Amino acid sequence: MNIAYPFQINKGGYTALADDARHILEMVEQLLFTNPGERVNQPDFGSGLMQLVFAPNSPELAAALQFTMQGAIQRWLGDLIQVQSLSVTSLDSQLNIDLQYVVRATNQPVSVTFTQSI
Repeated sequence: MNIAYPFQINKGGYTALADDARHILEMVEQLLFTNPGERVNQPDFGSGLMQLVFAPNSPELAAALQFTMQGAIQRWLGDLIQVQSLSVTSLDSQLNIDLQYVVRATNQPVSVTFTQSI
């Protein structure tokens, strides 16, 4: 049973659920948009992306973020997904994150793009 994130109530008045593919995508989003130290019992959980909102954008920043995100994904979601490619690029006032992974249980490929303004 995978509870949908963010938490919500379905039309029947019960806790909304998510299928496995959607649940994994939601876990990736949580990992990317959580800062290390925000979770009480998991202080290392997160990628640090949100700490960069007011940082100056540069290719060096994108490279450093790509390195930390790769490690965070491998550590926290490595048993569920296999990363095929991860690229972080800086463009003007945005960071673009392109992630391609395969869900280990189903061998289903997934490609997703996140954009964060900084």
